Amino acid sequence: MNYFQLFDLPATFELDLTELGSRYLALQRKFHPDKHAAASHRDRLMSVQQTANINDAYHSLKQPLLRAEHLLALRGLKISHEQRSFTDPVFLMQQMELREQLEEISSSADPDSAIMAVEQQLQQQRKVLLKQLAATLDANTAEQNQQAAELVRKLKFFFKLQHELELIEQQIQD
Repeated sequence: MNYFQLFDLPATFELDLTELGSRYLALQRKFHPDKHAAASHRDRLMSVQQTANINDAYHSLKQPLLRAEHLLALRGLKISHEQRSFTDPVFLMQQMELREQLEEISSSADPDSAIMAVEQQLQQQRKVLLKQLAATLDANTAEQNQQAAELVRKLKFFFKLQHELELIEQQIQD
């Protein structure tokens, strides 16, 4: 299913999330199972299925990584569940350094400052990679799509590190 077509939006990485939200609500109103409670059993089932599709599509398009994966899948590159190692030594070194910083937070004299420092680094890297991702997806060539897939893989690491940082922060607060 093409989620962009479902919401009648252009298949681009940069989306107006307000417009997406408006179209989501309109589709929910149209297909919500409560609206079809008096319909035939078949029509009620179709309504439930359509609502599930709308929810899945909205969830995917709302999140940048899932949106990028969907765009790449529409272009023939399915990367959502793959496990691939990196060969970029600069990226690998950066990941190792960030992991070391995460490990050192708990024993830091000022864990709050350490958390903020790592948070800023993660935000900065995500911002740079998301900007690069938008540009490569806009180009929509086979080579650029491969580069976009690599950027998505890298971004997944930063989002994973962000989640780990949040868990560390929660442990420190508890």
